[in-house]
Amino acid sequence: AFLSKGLLEQAKNCANHNVSIFKDLISDDMPLIGIEPSAILTFKDEYIKLADDVTSAKEIAKHTFLIEEFIQQEIKLGNITTSQFTKKAKIIKFHGHCHQKALSSQASSFAVLNLPKNYKVTIIPSGCCGMAGSFGYEKEHYDVSMQIGEQTLFPAVRNVSNDVIISANGTSCRHQIKDGTQREAKHPITILKEALL
Repeated sequence: AFLSKGLLEQAKNCANHNVSIFKDLISDDMPLIGIEPSAILTFKDEYIKLADDVTSAKEIAKHTFLIEEFIQQEIKLGNITTSQFTKKAKIIKFHGHCHQKALSSQASSFAVLNLPKNYKVTIIPSGCCGMAGSFGYEKEHYDVSMQIGEQTLFPAVRNVSNDVIISANGTSCRHQIKDGTQREAKHPITILKEALL
């Protein structure tokens, strides 16, 4: 948030503070896991460039994961399996967060949402939802924010039946989808939790 407003000194102070807190805590055995792409991916990108202790920032980044990435690793290790989830059929449309698209991949969200055997997941081929962090919350940007949502995302959500689950892992993305379509979007982890047996 600081960087998007041009507050470089505050962003640097925040990075230094967080790196100093986590540098002795985060490791292979104790990864840093987060649900909000813009927040957790800051540790993997901006903090490496902002923090004074670059070595510690890079070490933290190696052990930092979106929750979907962490669960995908656990699936590969056999610690989480399809048998732990419902066999009911569901259709899910997923919108990925801009930070995830730019710095990571939507593949982990796709894999996690497809874990229940009869879930059919498609990724909405959308760009930004239009919210862009605090941008869409600001009165002077509201109309532009809605126009961006109308380019692809909102029509894709409106054009599916009400039994189709809409998913988005960004808090602001879910808020924007609700405002622009009156449909609730769920975080992939919420959907996975609801599918547990």
